Amino acid sequence: PYNPPTASPAATMAAPAPGNLPGENYHQDYGVNPIEDTWSDHLSTFALDVDTASYTLTKRYVDEGGLPPIDAVRAEEFINAFDAGYAAPEDVAFSLYADGAPNPFNESGTYLLRFGVQGYNVSKWERRPLNLTFVIDVSGSMSMENRLEMVKDSLRLLVDQLDERDTVAVVVYGSEAHAVLEPTNGASPDRITNAIKRLRTEGSTNAEAGLRLGYRYAMEMYDPNANNRVILCSDGVANTGETSVDGLLEYIGGYVEEGISLVTYGFGMGNYNDVLLEQLADRGDGSYAYIDDMDEARRLFVEELTASLQVIAYDAKVQVDFNSDVVSNYRLIGYENREVADQDFRDDSVDAGEIGAGMSATALYEVELV
Repeated sequence: PYNPPTASPAATMAAPAPGNLPGENYHQDYGVNPIEDTWSDHLSTFALDVDTASYTLTKRYVDEGGLPPIDAVRAEEFINAFDAGYAAPEDVAFSLYADGAPNPFNESGTYLLRFGVQGYNVSKWERRPLNLTFVIDVSGSMSMENRLEMVKDSLRLLVDQLDERDTVAVVVYGSEAHAVLEPTNGASPDRITNAIKRLRTEGSTNAEAGLRLGYRYAMEMYDPNANNRVILCSDGVANTGETSVDGLLEYIGGYVEEGISLVTYGFGMGNYNDVLLEQLADRGDGSYAYIDDMDEARRLFVEELTASLQVIAYDAKVQVDFNSDVVSNYRLIGYENREVADQDFRDDSVDAGEIGAGMSATALYEVELV
């Protein structure tokens, strides 16, 4: 079987790319899953992941005439960026799928196994009310490439999908954080979009202040019968206040227990922090996506709004039990930063992945048969 390279997790900064592609983007090297012998470890356990940012971000590198650094590629996010065609269940929460075929990338006789999980659909008429607090980065770096304008155009698409069931507040942060829109009913889209339209870039980047104020509003608006979300729109830069990933993660953890999830949307290229946005969404029991153009914004905020914002499963984990009489060894492709200890599979207190209504997740394994 193929012996993949291994590497220790480390934060890395991509070198400037050729052509017009800005460089200095921050990514994390999570290594590559090793090959496991079934006689010593026949269980493979991991947290589900429905993020797609890695695929869209990498596509941006290629569209701009460059190649992505290896650290930008998270295999599971490539796989989950495409519709696998799984049929949605009608009377249960999830459908499970499994199939396999000879591995076309390896001549040694290994096979690829695919395991799919498909969640049930919820129509936009049946979805729960949305209590959304937009936390928007308006620091100086958001003036590059018209990043803030892309944020504003994207959020207007989202606002157009809201109605009288929903409530929106808008917080912005540069050097400091302040509210630009108090909680407003979704039946007043003009008032919401006018507040967004007036946004201008200012100051440095105090992400901590923005998140603190955003969560304060989210707590004030909290409704146990609604989808309570903080939506962070940023290039991931944090250079004022608490700037470490660990510090910010520790802060948002308490709000997750209160029932408020964090969804992160990334914008821009060059001085872009993929690490911060991916890990914030992971710890915040939300999802992470990268928006490179209005087509992607339309997919997230119009076509898949309910899937993006209505969670149907928290802390979802998968465990595959390989029969050592049939399978000699296996390797999970991707999910390197989603590993869960085998003994924690049934422990609901262990943080894992979240799945939105109608979403699917796929895991690929390379296996060698006995």
